[in-house]
Amino acid sequence: MMAALEIGRVLDNRQVARDKYVMDIAAPATARQCQPGQFLHIRITDTYDPLLRRPLSVYDVLFDSGIISLLYRVVGQGTSLLAKAAVDEAVDIMGPLGQGFTLPSENESIILVGGGVGVAPLLYLARLSRVRQCRVRLLLGAAGGAQLGAASRFEKLGVEVKTACLDGSAGYHGVVTDLLEHEDAGDYSRLYTCGPAPMMAVVSSWAQAHGLWGELSLEEHMACGVGACLGCACQLKAFEPGYAKVCTDGPVFNIQAVELSPDQARKEGHNE
Repeated sequence: MMAALEIGRVLDNRQVARDKYVMDIAAPATARQCQPGQFLHIRITDTYDPLLRRPLSVYDVLFDSGIISLLYRVVGQGTSLLAKAAVDEAVDIMGPLGQGFTLPSENESIILVGGGVGVAPLLYLARLSRVRQCRVRLLLGAAGGAQLGAASRFEKLGVEVKTACLDGSAGYHGVVTDLLEHEDAGDYSRLYTCGPAPMMAVVSSWAQAHGLWGELSLEEHMACGVGACLGCACQLKAFEPGYAKVCTDGPVFNIQAVELSPDQARKEGHNE
């Protein structure tokens, strides 16, 4: 399906942590098409500065209301401008784009592992999984307790949440993958993860060691968002040789397909 364009309207744009914001946008046409794990390509201003759109994961969708929520982190000029967007301001949306998560069947038990802002694509997945009467557990990691605000949104859906933070101010004191080591893989039929590459590498190894089916969502810099520029190419493992374009072949991939190399590791840490 071709990506569509829609001018959405900002309903709310609130700071939820030191450098993280949630924007709610009225965009009914786009909301009807969104699948968990897909992303939107957002134009920040009506000028060409910055030139490129910003790719943001779909955080949540209220289908009946036509409202899309985006969780984003302020890291540069584009997201700094986005953080200043006011209520009723227009937002130029292209999307939804990319390949999303494979939804579980009814009454399955699934486990989600998210780190930092990487939790963004997991909330809408959790919502639709709960609609299918699935048991859902989330392991959520962050640098500090103040960064764990997303946990309450999952809990409101009936998701079982366990948290970990590096500074020990909330939940388990340590990395989120430590929590995973205490889980029984046999309790789950599917695993989904998104976050820093070092975290996902550990999660992927754990799932494969236990024979658990899983998918991961990659966070890569993107320019065009439609597969033309090849700026977001990622390496695939030997049994599936070559490279994939994260924006069109992903951002969601089977955990066995993607090579999580050391140069993808983020400086800010395992949980963030």
